[in-house]
Amino acid sequence: MTRRPAKAVAVSNVSPIPALFRWSGIAILSAAAIGFAGQVKAEDGVTVSHGYSSFGELKYGPDIKHLDYVNPDAPKGGEMSTWALGTFDSFNQYARDGNPAALNTIGSERILTSTADDPYGMYCYLCETLEYDDALTYVQFNLRKDVKFWDGTGLTAHDLKFTNELFRTKGIPEYRRIVENFFEDVEVIDDYTIKFTFNPESPKRDRVSIAGITPSFSKKWFEDTGAQLDKATDAPFMSTGPYKLDTFDYNRQVIYRRDENFWGKDHPFSIGHYNFDTIRTEYFADRTAAFEAFKTGAYLFKAETDPKEWATGYGFENVKNGSVKLDTPVDGTVGQALSFVFNLDREPWQDTRVREAVGLAFNFEWSNKALFYDLFERPDSFWPNTDLAATGVPSEGELAILKPLVDEGLLPESILTDEVTTQVKQDADKNRPSRRVLRQASKLLDEAGWEFGNGQFREKDGKVLTLNIIQFNPLYDRVVNPFIENLKALGIDADLERIDRAQYIERRRAGDFDMTNQGFQMPFEPSLGMEQWFSSKTADNSSRNLMRLRDPAVDKIIPAIINADTLDGLKTAVHALDRVLLSLRFAIPQWYKKENWLAYYDVYRRPAELPPLSVGVYDFWWYDQEAADKLKASGVLR
Repeated sequence: MTRRPAKAVAVSNVSPIPALFRWSGIAILSAAAIGFAGQVKAEDGVTVSHGYSSFGELKYGPDIKHLDYVNPDAPKGGEMSTWALGTFDSFNQYARDGNPAALNTIGSERILTSTADDPYGMYCYLCETLEYDDALTYVQFNLRKDVKFWDGTGLTAHDLKFTNELFRTKGIPEYRRIVENFFEDVEVIDDYTIKFTFNPESPKRDRVSIAGITPSFSKKWFEDTGAQLDKATDAPFMSTGPYKLDTFDYNRQVIYRRDENFWGKDHPFSIGHYNFDTIRTEYFADRTAAFEAFKTGAYLFKAETDPKEWATGYGFENVKNGSVKLDTPVDGTVGQALSFVFNLDREPWQDTRVREAVGLAFNFEWSNKALFYDLFERPDSFWPNTDLAATGVPSEGELAILKPLVDEGLLPESILTDEVTTQVKQDADKNRPSRRVLRQASKLLDEAGWEFGNGQFREKDGKVLTLNIIQFNPLYDRVVNPFIENLKALGIDADLERIDRAQYIERRRAGDFDMTNQGFQMPFEPSLGMEQWFSSKTADNSSRNLMRLRDPAVDKIIPAIINADTLDGLKTAVHALDRVLLSLRFAIPQWYKKENWLAYYDVYRRPAELPPLSVGVYDFWWYDQEAADKLKASGVLR
């Protein structure tokens, strides 16, 4: 295959609506106007500041020299190399077309940024200051004049207005539905001043964040190239970030290179960051080949996700002699609740009793012991590992939210008195559920009208109860197949359909499945993004609401989260939502882990104390050239 040099453009970002600051990944960081050091309030009620905080004071003031958790003297140089599974055929993560390349978000920047040690704060990055009035009817960003695109042209307010309008008109449907009436006006005051005026009905806590996530894409580049936001591309969009695409070979390799002329290299938020000259991703068709390549030093960093591999695979020689380091930093983010999810558009799965019965067939305790070496926890919430998780019986604050919904007939009365829904703990020594659990599941199916037919499968109205599970990763076979055995014991004709990644993506988008996987990764400050995950308005076409959830009670709780103006009020509303979501049983919790599993050759260094919200591998680690030379001299590395 011909090796292709990349066009000299930056890399686009990933998700359609999240703030996408350095650590947030897919989490939305919205904001509320709370006082903090560094802001100046004029007599006319206008506040001018270097940042904006949701709750409490910002951690960093306007005179910051560098972030607390970085090594400001970290050397520049070397390469970070890692791997990816599958294939890629595009560099546009915003389009439904194509399969985007790994790390294609690494070069994108936005007006505001966040830090890995301040979960509620947002800071001016492409702007010098922001200003807003007491009623938060608008926010104005006073932009830096030194921000440059890859081609050397300067970023202006015209570029930001263009990008904002591009996403509102050409972004994926789930984003457009949420922000279609968010702004009354986006006005370019001058080349370096942009003002966002908000619809009075727009959620207040989201106003600054939605305006501040405007990407820094070049208007002129779009006009010159004819690139489309909603189409797959063979080059990333022109942006302003520290890394740009260097070379790529479809389905084999992608390399990003640090731009020597990066405008922000001396910015306080950049000091100690972006230390690698290049970041390389090698593609592999299967995990076994990828692991063998890591053992030989074909790439040097591996974030492990397979517990069996982590427990049994890292005894090879380079680990024993210290050439490969194993590292387990604690994960302080909201735990990612990996789950099976039902397609609620399909009639059999619209009955909560059927969903609960199917869930009883998954024996997490056995899976964790037999397959995962007891390295996982089972999620008991959509916000595991945080105080946002619902617990026990509802608090007085939760009752105030839930009782009116019970009175309307949207929730059962039991939601007001019962403990939060949890999964039944099962026997860890055998996969087959106990007789007690099987009787419980059978009773639920009987009550839902599914009786045993002549073929020993459950039937209703002449139809057999079938369950098709789609997967693309063969790693999941060892999890799904025992699950299927238990489903068949219940009389459910279940099967695993393993398909290629492209089909997997398309069928999930089209709702062509009974059950698939979803990783629920919730933010610390939930707000408008809850509509993308759980609202009826996104059920027809969403990358997050894969289960196609349409529940009027959930729809009425989400505004309580969006409109919460205190941290206690937010937590109470989230507890209520979490409690209701768990009771609906549209997801069968699989697992999550409380630490990161990292394996890397002894050429990489990191700060001794990592911040709670990011490992920061590509962000603030660095390369030790002397250590690399030693490994090369010893023959460990070529």
